[in-house]
Amino acid sequence: MRLLRLLLIVQVALRFGLDEFLLGHERVRGVRTLVGRVLFWRDLREPRAVRLRRALERLGPIFVKFGQVLSTRRDLLPADIADELARLQDRVPPFDSDRVVLTLEGTYGRPLAQVFLKFDPVPVASASVAQVHFATLENGTPAAVKVLRPGIAEVIRHDVSLLNAGATLIERLWADGKRLKPREVVAEFEKHLTDELDLMREAANASQLRRNFTGSSMLRVPEVYWDYCTADVMVMERMAGTPISQVQALRDQGVDIPRLARYGVEIFFTQVLRDGFFHADMHPGNIFVDRDGRYIALDFGIMGTLTGTDKNYLAQNFLAFFRRDYRRVAQAHLDAGWVPEGTRIDEFEAAIRAVCEPIFDRPLREISFGKVLLRLFQASRRFNVEIQPQLVLLQKTLLNIEGLGRQLDPELDLWKTAKPYLEQWMSEQVGWRAIVRGLRDEAPEWVRTLPQLPRLAHRALARSDASNLQRRLDLLDARQRLQTRLLWLALAALSLVTLLELLRLLR
Repeated sequence: MRLLRLLLIVQVALRFGLDEFLLGHERVRGVRTLVGRVLFWRDLREPRAVRLRRALERLGPIFVKFGQVLSTRRDLLPADIADELARLQDRVPPFDSDRVVLTLEGTYGRPLAQVFLKFDPVPVASASVAQVHFATLENGTPAAVKVLRPGIAEVIRHDVSLLNAGATLIERLWADGKRLKPREVVAEFEKHLTDELDLMREAANASQLRRNFTGSSMLRVPEVYWDYCTADVMVMERMAGTPISQVQALRDQGVDIPRLARYGVEIFFTQVLRDGFFHADMHPGNIFVDRDGRYIALDFGIMGTLTGTDKNYLAQNFLAFFRRDYRRVAQAHLDAGWVPEGTRIDEFEAAIRAVCEPIFDRPLREISFGKVLLRLFQASRRFNVEIQPQLVLLQKTLLNIEGLGRQLDPELDLWKTAKPYLEQWMSEQVGWRAIVRGLRDEAPEWVRTLPQLPRLAHRALARSDASNLQRRLDLLDARQRLQTRLLWLALAALSLVTLLELLRLLR
C-alpha cells in the first residue's frame, strides 16, 4: 500500500515538474539536464507555483490540507508559492450514500430508521475526512449528522509518513531547514489531522466553544446531541444561515455588514486572548450568518490552544504594534528567548519598524497581512528568530480573518477596532482587576493553610537539634506573628472581594 502510494506521488511529481524544486539545489543540479532529456514529453509552461498547486490537488485531500498549512508558512516558502497555495480549496467528492448507511447502522447497531425519524442520504457538505447529512431526531428535532470517511485513517497515516520523509530532506538540503522546523510543522499537521479523525473530540470542541460564547450577541455555536455521538459520528443542532461569502444576500436581509466585520475582529481576539481556545479553520465555507447578523461557526475539527505565556506574548506584541512601540516588540522577542542572546535590540527594532510603519493609518483594502508577514519573516531570518510551531495555526487564522474582513468591509480599520479590546484585556491581566482576581482565587487556600501553621512549625522544631532551643523558640514566635498578619491579610482580601461582588450585583 505504502509503496503504491509512493509511486503515485512520484508519478504526479514528475508529471507536474516538481523535480525542479529538488534539482535546483546545487548538490544535485548536475542531473537536471539528464532528467529534462528523459522526460522531454512534459508540458511545463505553467508557473511552478501553479503546477505545485495542481499536483497537490491531484494527490488528494490530505496533501491539499498540508498545502493550506504550508501557505501560512511564508518563512518557509517563496512568495509566489505561498500565494498560489493559499488558493487551494478543500473540494472533495462525497462518498456513496450506501456506505454512509452501513457506517451509521454499524455504529448504532440497529437499522437507521430506528435511529432517526428522517435521514437524507444526499450530503449537504463533503470534506477531506467527513461529510454532513441532514436528519430529524426521533423527537422531531432537526439535526446535522457528520460521518467519518471509511478508511481515511489509513490513508492519513501513510501520507503523513511520506510528508515526514520530505520534511527530513528539507532540513538536510536547505540552509535554513533546521531553524524553520519543517518536521515540527508536519508533526503539528499530523496532530490536528489525528484530532479530526475523532468526532467525539470535535464534539467536545464545539461544546467548549459554545460554552465560551454563551449569551453572545456575536457568535452562535450549534448544540451537540451527545446521545447520538461516537468517534465516527457527530450529531448536532442544524443551523440556518447564509454563507458569509454571499455578501449581497446578507445586505438584502438587512445585515449590518460593517458591524459584522467588526464582530469578526472582536470574536478573534476574544477567542485568542480571553479563552486561549480558538477556531482555527475559519474559511468562508465554515462560517454562516443568521438573520440577526450573528456569526454561525461550523466544523470544529481544527481548534488552536494557547498557554498563558503565549497569550501574554501575543497581547504585548499586538498592543505594542498598535502603539508603534517597536522597541517593546523587539524586547518581547528577546524576553521570550526567540532571539539569540547578543542580538542588538536597536537593529531588530529598526527592522520591525521598516516592516510595520508603512501599513498604519490605512484601511484594510490597502493592507496585505500576507506581505507584512513575508517581510517580518525575512527580517526574522536575518536575526535568526526561531519559528514557533504552536503559533502556525494562529497565523493561519489571522490570514483567514484578513480575507473575511477584506470581503465584508474593505474600509475596516483593523488597528482601531482591535486596540481598545487589547488595552482592556491587558488592564484585566496586569491591573487592579488582576490583583483582586488573584486574591479571590488564593484566599480559600490561605484560609485553609493558616490554621495549620502552628502544627507545621511545631513539627519542624521537633525535628531540630535540642541545642538550638532558643533559635527554635524565636522561630516559633516569628511564625506566630506571621500567621497573625497573614490571617488579617486574608480576611481583608476576602472582605474586599465580597465588597466588589456586592457592588457588581448592585450595578
